[in-house]
Amino acid sequence: MPLPTLTPQFEEWEIALHGRRVIYRVAGSGPPVVLIHGMLNSSSHWQSVAQSLAGEYTVLAPDLIGHGDSAAPRGDYSLGAHAASIRDLLAAIGIERASIVGHSLGGGVAMQFFYQFPQRVERLVLISSGGLGREVSPMLRTAALPGMSALLSLTIHPRLLGALHTSGTRLRERGIGAGVYLQAIARALRPLENADARQAFLHTLRSVIDMHGQRVSATDRLGLLESIPTLIVWGERDRTIPIEHGRLAHQAIPHSVFRTIPGAAHFPHLEDPDALSALMLAFLAETQPGGIDDADWGAVLAQRSPRSRRLGDAAA
Repeated sequence: MPLPTLTPQFEEWEIALHGRRVIYRVAGSGPPVVLIHGMLNSSSHWQSVAQSLAGEYTVLAPDLIGHGDSAAPRGDYSLGAHAASIRDLLAAIGIERASIVGHSLGGGVAMQFFYQFPQRVERLVLISSGGLGREVSPMLRTAALPGMSALLSLTIHPRLLGALHTSGTRLRERGIGAGVYLQAIARALRPLENADARQAFLHTLRSVIDMHGQRVSATDRLGLLESIPTLIVWGERDRTIPIEHGRLAHQAIPHSVFRTIPGAAHFPHLEDPDALSALMLAFLAETQPGGIDDADWGAVLAQRSPRSRRLGDAAA
């Protein structure tokens, strides 16, 4: 399937992959940039950032499986499954290589995408990313507990979601930053009125978080990004994933860039999309695309790993 003719608008498209509905949005023209949303978000949450980038780049944002308007099948919701789905989408519409951007859960997916398909990644942007440490907000740890499916089915109600969104709007009109959170929560929870979407959310959540915190970590593989230009962005008011995770990742990834957004918390693309877009545009303009060919991957791993040896030699 060829890439659709793109416009500055963030247009919604549909494709069937493996017999399942996948929704994605596209805008602009130029080198491709892929935006991967976080837990309970969708491609629509990237609209302001996508339109800022669209003047110079082809921007593509998928709804992850089980999120937004994409199908929510019974199946695998691990980071690897999400990464493979994005690979298949890009292949189907004719994008071979791209700069990959991920927010929160999407940051974990972006790092997994690089690890599985390094030859397809030109740059990496991690925004308030998961997968860089154990700590995470108590709310997410609680949501991963057994029995949450039944509780969600009882509490998710259109009237409650409408009240949350209205309260968020009023707070934003008064200049109170918490308003964007209430609006984001209302938008995120609305799909959970559907039982399949609730199960998809819980499967995704439990694949990366348990009662003790984040259970999937990329910290042992960050050095592999040495040849891939990497930007790490964090909201200075983030209480969902600690900003220290970003600082430590910056130290672990050679030649990476670390930037913060003072007025933002966990949703910089919603709270201050202009500041985030400016950081991303500068990074994309100032760096050359990286790349690791399939033939070079073994050498990259060898630089970071001890050589194999026979077990008999170890015993001797």
